[in-house]
Amino acid sequence: MAWTTRIQRLRARTEERFPVVTEVTSRLVGANLLDSATRLAAQAFLAAVPLLFAVAAFAPASVRDQLRDSLRAVFGLSGRSDAELRQVLDHSGEEELRETTGAVGVVVALVSATSFSRVMARVCERAWLLPRAGTRIAAWRWVVWLLVMVGVVILQDPIRSGFGAGLWLGTVVLFLVSTGVWLWTQHLLLAGRIPWLPLLPGALLAAGSSTVLALTARLYVPNALDRALAEYGSLGLVLTVLSWLIVVCVAVTCSVIVGAVLAEEWPGLPRGPEE
Repeated sequence: MAWTTRIQRLRARTEERFPVVTEVTSRLVGANLLDSATRLAAQAFLAAVPLLFAVAAFAPASVRDQLRDSLRAVFGLSGRSDAELRQVLDHSGEEELRETTGAVGVVVALVSATSFSRVMARVCERAWLLPRAGTRIAAWRWVVWLLVMVGVVILQDPIRSGFGAGLWLGTVVLFLVSTGVWLWTQHLLLAGRIPWLPLLPGALLAAGSSTVLALTARLYVPNALDRALAEYGSLGLVLTVLSWLIVVCVAVTCSVIVGAVLAEEWPGLPRGPEE
């Protein structure tokens, strides 16, 4: 009983002295952080990744090469994992695959991939305690966001290399681009209900966490992928990539939620929906 009383008193003092911490904790729990991040990662892997390869099936060879270089840069691929990626993309442009996939297949992949957009939109809405936007308002936003994100993924290699200037400038460019992407992502998927400025803290946090993870990925993911491929084959590759996506999605989800709380507590920032 004594320990219970002390914990309750400590909690009360924390709530009184650090209301932001209390609100962040409450919102993280209310948003089901781990569940939301896991769903986001699963949809990214099951819906968005097939869309990338469907696009590659119809893209020129230069775009496929750029996609391969970007995926190699994102995960630091080498050895067997890089060979697996090269094999997939080198066959993506074959006439057989184009005929099998067809334009209808690309459209189906795009529509299916909107499940990723919907989950991301729901994460943003929970962070800001907003109701779901109507389908008529949000549907085109889901498609636009997906197409832009595909473009961002394809351009990861030049972005991360600082457009040829090197890793240090590339890290700065990656952070700035990520900030813009996450700022725009929130505004678009929230259907403009929150002004731009309050979205900035979440965008900065998401950009910072994703940039740190991007640097970390080059140290961890290649060895993990090679070990998983050696021990479990293609299943190991799936598990490793999915696990890493969960880590990234937890970081982004947490960043958006914390950013929303900080923006609401920041004096002088407009808090209401944009007129």
